[in-house]
Amino acid sequence: MGEARRIVVKVGSSSLTTAAGGLDADRVDALVDVLAKVRSGGERELVLVSSGAIAAGLAPLGLARRPRDLARQQAAASVGQGLLVARYTASFARYGVRVGQVLLTSDDMSRRAHHRNASRTLDKLLAMGAFPVVNENDTVATDEIRFGDNDRLAALVAHLVHADLLVLLSDVDGVYDGDPARPGTSRIAEVRGPEDLAHVDIGSAGKAGVGTGGMVTKVEAARIAAAAGLQVVLTSTVHAADALAGVDTGTYFHPTGRRSADRLLWLQHASTPQGALTLDDGAVHAVVERRMSLLPAGIAGVEGEFSAGDPVELRDRAGRPVARGLVNFDAREIPRLIGRSTRELARDLGPGYEREVVHRDDLVVLHP
Repeated sequence: MGEARRIVVKVGSSSLTTAAGGLDADRVDALVDVLAKVRSGGERELVLVSSGAIAAGLAPLGLARRPRDLARQQAAASVGQGLLVARYTASFARYGVRVGQVLLTSDDMSRRAHHRNASRTLDKLLAMGAFPVVNENDTVATDEIRFGDNDRLAALVAHLVHADLLVLLSDVDGVYDGDPARPGTSRIAEVRGPEDLAHVDIGSAGKAGVGTGGMVTKVEAARIAAAAGLQVVLTSTVHAADALAGVDTGTYFHPTGRRSADRLLWLQHASTPQGALTLDDGAVHAVVERRMSLLPAGIAGVEGEFSAGDPVELRDRAGRPVARGLVNFDAREIPRLIGRSTRELARDLGPGYEREVVHRDDLVVLHP
């Protein structure tokens, strides 16, 4: 970990705010002190994925707790995001470092052009010496296009910027083999694969009540990143300096897979299917086993309302999801394409129909 050159750090709401809402300036400054020191030599680049916008907006709006409805969450985020980035800007200014804000939704990242733009922006900010602070764009994201928690967002951003290391910071100093508040439980120092946590009760809720995550989302984010070939360490914010220095702290997740195409990771983990296509047995084999595109001839049915470019689920005849992809046609067009060859469609409907329904470059196979 100490040799990692490009690092993504994620910090949760509970590490930056009070339980009642509102930013804790001392906590923000303490984190910035660590991050600024790590990058001061010029050899290491950092990206921060920071929660806290909704939590920071609670007190200014007179809200006693995080609201459950989306509209009030977005209102709190609108107020809190400005306060959050202003606090980071002021804190990093003590070191002469400029902050660049990057707000993302999962919809941005599953579409090719948006994905490329996000990648270019982050790379350019790093090249120009700015410090990127990434958050979900809570003010505009709907339930259908939300990441749901910034842990998963951090895993995907780490892959997007080709990071060497992902550090997940919270108010818990690692994964335990039981409730860390109870005597007799111990920290799990290393995770080499899913089997190491198969019999561990991860739990679900965060401590402070101002965030959306918990240990479950952090472990899932670690698994996503590790499966994409990244090192991951999960620890508490007070141990951030040790984690970034490569000191044994928290829980270390070994890489379990290889890097894949950036957009496919986003498509698999950050997209919400807007509909579904049922495939015949031959198409299932072609898509899953031979990694081929989905052609109209292999479609047996269609569900949902979606537009060209939307993510859709590909299912076998038993209704089991086998893949996910970006569709090239609107839902209303699919019925007249079902079971027909591209040559026949081009002859009857025009050359624009002589193409794949889902191209293999826009398709990811879902493994059980």
